[in-house]
Amino acid sequence: MDDASISQRFDYPNEQSKDLFNAVLDLESIEDCERFFRDLCTMQELKEMTERWEIAKMIWQGCPYRVITEKTGASSTTIARVAHWVTYGEGGYQKACKQHAQE
Repeated sequence: MDDASISQRFDYPNEQSKDLFNAVLDLESIEDCERFFRDLCTMQELKEMTERWEIAKMIWQGCPYRVITEKTGASSTTIARVAHWVTYGEGGYQKACKQHAQE
């Protein structure tokens, strides 16, 4: 199922998604986040999200797709999809990458 068909059935953002994000922002430590996300997500979902974040950071740093594939094992399709959102998305990846680079 693609993003377009999901978005036709899921109004986003909504009050429930905002409540979820506020819950994440209320957490006080990495350990709290680890426990919350483990309770919230399947291991496969966690793997996919962390893989996408690693890919986004590497794209932000200008790494070639080949290098990203070698380091992450991600498919070129996944890398291209993340690259699209880094470049043309809502700005979330860009803001997070900028802030993460400053740490």
